[in-house]
Formats: sequence, structure tokens, C-alpha cells
Amino acid sequence: MPFIDLKTQYQALKPAIEERIKRVLEHGQYIMGPEVAELEERLAAYVGSRHCITVASGTEALLISLMALGIQPGDEIITTPFTFVATAEVIVLLGAKPVFVDVEPDTGNIDPRCIEAAITPKTRAIMPVSLYGQPADMDEIADIARRHGDIPVVEDAAQSFGAMYKERRSCNLSAIGCTSFFPSKPLGCYGDGGAIFTNDDAIAQACREIRVHGQSKRYIHTRVGVGGRMDTLQCAVVLAKLDRFEWEIGQRLAVGERYNRMFDNAGVARIVQRDDRSSVFAQYTVLLDNREQVQAALAAQQLPTAVHYPVPLDHQPAYRIHASAEGCPTALRLSQRVMSVPMGPDLAPEQQERIVAAVAAAVRS
Repeated sequence: MPFIDLKTQYQALKPAIEERIKRVLEHGQYIMGPEVAELEERLAAYVGSRHCITVASGTEALLISLMALGIQPGDEIITTPFTFVATAEVIVLLGAKPVFVDVEPDTGNIDPRCIEAAITPKTRAIMPVSLYGQPADMDEIADIARRHGDIPVVEDAAQSFGAMYKERRSCNLSAIGCTSFFPSKPLGCYGDGGAIFTNDDAIAQACREIRVHGQSKRYIHTRVGVGGRMDTLQCAVVLAKLDRFEWEIGQRLAVGERYNRMFDNAGVARIVQRDDRSSVFAQYTVLLDNREQVQAALAAQQLPTAVHYPVPLDHQPAYRIHASAEGCPTALRLSQRVMSVPMGPDLAPEQQERIVAAVAAAVRS
């Protein structure tokens, strides 16, 4: 059983994917070809934002967004330590400081109650992460940001594209939304890719220029930039997958809800989903006190597992210097307990039953 079943998805989409790739090979515009503009238009319409700017990866989306906001050395960005390293990596690359605050014990998302106390005159942005496919408490975070001088909020939505929050799409919940099209994401390409969403014309223009080395037009560099374009072939793959995406989201919701019932009945703790939002279940995650033993038991039955994430960023060697004196105890505790099990739109009920039975038995033993 694969942890993420991309082969079944490919078989369902094979004709469409191959046709899309063939068109790119025939027209030969591998960089900034017509599929790039087509994908941006469709993604913006899907999310409901004015602008979509495709970029080379989810990491580039975050980096370019912060560059567009003018983040400088010495600035502070409030974020969570319970995330993939890219969230803090881009902050440090710009010479700014990640200010880590703790997370909610039941969702793993950044705790809005911890944000306000971390704001200083140097705070230039707040970067919540929509972990495991579920948006953070974006309205509460926005209220805090407004009370402190309209601090820009950048949603790291690498795992939550397609999720809803109070009848709005993830990526269109703040000044900027960033997502990833890494192959294992809910909407993935066959390499690296990502996108930035915004309703601000000036931010959109800055992002478009930054992704092509700061060019406002050919060989005219009006700002410092990067080589951050998403290539045409990867855009073609995402375009082919978009036609199945709504069905996949429905399936992910059904699979996730089925898991919820099964694990609840088995008495296994799990990450919860709030009533005012949906999760696209980029990962399905349970909470264990004997994780290593459970993982070993499942491995013996050829059932894959993963841990997202085993070491919070404020405990990572490269980022420990940015840890606060009080630390983030909830994030640390979650990092010791979380375990993700196979998840995807094509996961069959009988596969879920096997997984849940194996986890429950290992927990009891």
C-alpha cells in the first residue's frame, strides 16, 4: 500500500496528462508558455482572487511574497515552529528573524492567542501555516493584524489548496496566500511548482517581476529578483489534474470523515477539524504516546507511515538561535506524538479498515 497513491491518479488522468504534455512538446515554449497564463487564470478563478502568479515551488512562493512585501534584515515575522522548514527558511534567507509562537493542541495550527504577545515594533508580517490541509484561524489572526497597524498576513497554504474557511477558499483569506504543487500535495504536478495569490495589484506586479529576476520588461531590472518561474510542462500537468480536482476533494473529505469515525470508535486520538472550515487532508494524522512501537508494528505489516514533523523548528540546529526563552511546549509535545497514515482520494474503505485496525492493535499493545 503506498503512502500516497499517485499511480492510480495517473491512470485515471493518463489521456489528459499526455495530451497536455504533447501540446507543450509540439509548441516548444517550455518557459512561460501559454499554459502558464491559462493555469494562472483558472487558479485565480477557482480561489476567487484577483491575481495568481505561478512560481517554481512552494518555497519560492513564500520567498517571493516576502520580497514583494519589502522584508529587510532585522524585520520580524511571526510564525509557527510546527511546520516544514521552508516556512522559516525564507525568513532567514532575507536576513529577517522568525518569531516562533506556539500552536493549538488539537489542530497543530498556530494559536492566535500567542500571536499578539509576540508583536513588537519590528514585526512586519504574520505567517500562519494551514497544517495538514486545514486553514488556521485566519479571521482571528486578521483581527490581531489590523489592531497592530495592518500587519500583512501571509498564509502558508502549501498543504491546504482546495480547503474552505467560512465559505472562502484557502489562499484567498489574507493579503497573500502561497501554495505548493509538490507531487504529494492535494493538487500536485510532476516536479516542483507553486503559486502566489493576492487581491493587491501592487503586490501582484512585484511578485511577477521578482520571479523573473526583477524584470519589469526584458533586460530592465527594476528590483532584485530570483529565477522563480514555474515551467510550462509542470503547468500543463496541473491543468490536466484540475479537471478531476473537485472530485478528489470530495473523496478526500469522505475518506477523512471515515477515518475520523473509525479512529474515534477505536479510541485513537487524532488531529481535529473545526466546524467552520474544511480540510483537504494533505496528511491524515493521529496522536500517539507510543509512536515508535506503532510505526514498527505497521511496518511489519507493510503499512507505511510518516511523521510531520518530528522536530519543531525552534529545536532544529540551524534555527535554535531564534527560539524564545519560554519555547513552544505544545508544538514540542505534538512533534513527539504525531503520526500520519496513508491518505488520498483513491484510498478504499477496506484499506482504511486495515490501517485503523493495525494502529488500534499497536496502541493497545
